[in-house]
Amino acid sequence: MSSWKKAAKANQKTHRERHQPESRKHLGLLEKKKDYKKRADDYHEKGETLKLIRKRALDKNPDEFYFHMINSRVKEGVHHELEKDDEHSVEQIKLMQTQDIKYINMKRTMESRRIQRLQSQLHMSEIADSTSNTHMFFVDEGEEKDFDIAKRLDTHPALINRKSNRPRLSDLNKLSLPEIDEKTLKSAKKSKEETYKELSKRIDREKHLTVTQQKMELKRHLHDAKYMKPKKVQRGTAVSAPVYKFQYNRKK
Repeated sequence: MSSWKKAAKANQKTHRERHQPESRKHLGLLEKKKDYKKRADDYHEKGETLKLIRKRALDKNPDEFYFHMINSRVKEGVHHELEKDDEHSVEQIKLMQTQDIKYINMKRTMESRRIQRLQSQLHMSEIADSTSNTHMFFVDEGEEKDFDIAKRLDTHPALINRKSNRPRLSDLNKLSLPEIDEKTLKSAKKSKEETYKELSKRIDREKHLTVTQQKMELKRHLHDAKYMKPKKVQRGTAVSAPVYKFQYNRKK
């Protein structure tokens, strides 16, 4: 840089913007031209937007169909959105956003094994006895009145309605039962009820993970279908995955 340019730059005067006068200091900082320009541009942009919206509202055909009509209604002059059944529960959304399909499959397998372990522990005898079923016996004519079911099954009359764990009279005579007090019976009953509650919760959890896994697998298949998009047959809910109909492609 030449010496005369350096001298000109050294003698250059620094221009400072005017500050807010002391009498108007309570109004805040003094607005500069760049601030006014931004405020003016924003004002004019909003005005043009309102003018365009007003024009579209005047030109709109009230009889014209648009797809949002299906999902909204006007009741007493107020616009309302139609409530829809949530396709995903809150827990399903968290799992689908934070975990992958391998983790969900692993958790579902663990829950399924725990359910099988609890079922084998409880034997599900009470549920089996509560379901309706019939057992038909064929007898000769004239023996219907004297027919005794307990004698035919060789068991005690109190055990006739049982479908499982129904011992014979010979086995009952050989059986020696320990003496059990009332406290032990209450403790055993409470433990059994807690086990059934845990089993019910794990069954619900396993169903929930199964639906989440189905939704994630279906989402992956939909992403892979690039050319022919499948047709949606049934909408998904929080307890069931959506149903799609894919086009059959013959493989060579």
